[in-house]
Amino acid sequence: MSAILFALPGNDAMTAMLAAALGAEVGTLEVRRFPDEEVHLRFASEVAGKTAILVSTLDRPDAKFLPLAFAAATARELGAAGVGLVAPYLAYMRQDRHFEPGDAVTAPIFARLVSHSFDWLVTVDPHLHRIHKLEQIYAIAARAQHAAAPISEWIAANVPDAVLIGPDEESAQWVGEVARAAGKPFIVLAKTRHGDRDVAVSIPDVARRREATPVLVDDIISTGETMAQTLERLAAARMKPAVCIGVHAVFAQGALRDLRAAGAGRIVTTNTIAHETNGIDVSGLLAQGVRSLWSGS
Repeated sequence: MSAILFALPGNDAMTAMLAAALGAEVGTLEVRRFPDEEVHLRFASEVAGKTAILVSTLDRPDAKFLPLAFAAATARELGAAGVGLVAPYLAYMRQDRHFEPGDAVTAPIFARLVSHSFDWLVTVDPHLHRIHKLEQIYAIAARAQHAAAPISEWIAANVPDAVLIGPDEESAQWVGEVARAAGKPFIVLAKTRHGDRDVAVSIPDVARRREATPVLVDDIISTGETMAQTLERLAAARMKPAVCIGVHAVFAQGALRDLRAAGAGRIVTTNTIAHETNGIDVSGLLAQGVRSLWSGS
């Protein structure tokens, strides 16, 4: 069964790389907004009898999800044999329990919406904490690819004197995996979060690491508050300017500026979200995930 890939707005580069890796066709999906901000979609390529693969990273998801759901439903109406989703960044994974009485637990709600629209899902390093596997909340086949290998390869090639630093205890296993693959030592910090932009970071003794280049690794750079505090602490400890690496370049307003102001020597992210800091390609990982779920591969 042949596949045809469609890029939702802003996903053209990733879609082209995936199509090349998969040997699949890239279709044309026309998307525009009416003056009242409602969306108009039109498939300008034939989808009947094919697997339609929609590519849409889901940072800032509220404006992106309705067009995505409309596109999936329309592909089915036009006779697609199946509809898959490649979401390099998968939103709504953090709110996985009631933090306060009356909270909406949005992770499983969003999962139900996606599961209703698609036959399968491929993503990269979703923020799994209390939810340990996507299958716990997704009712469709869901593949989470891990960026540890390309990140470790980048570190090994670009930071020969690296010491990896994880932002908190939750990161220990993941940062340790990256460090071991890169052949580098690592340190894990202690973090206490008091609010979205109120984070306290404690750093173990780093005196014996002053000759190394610290490499901060995290899955998501959103506010950047934890990294910024860590950078300030490392500077106070007279460490070299740090390299900051994030899988997902969410970057809330002002976060990139704040990291640079805090003394980051270099900021590098993967291309799950298109951003000026992208330097590590994960399209091959996503293509592997698609091959494992797409019945025509």
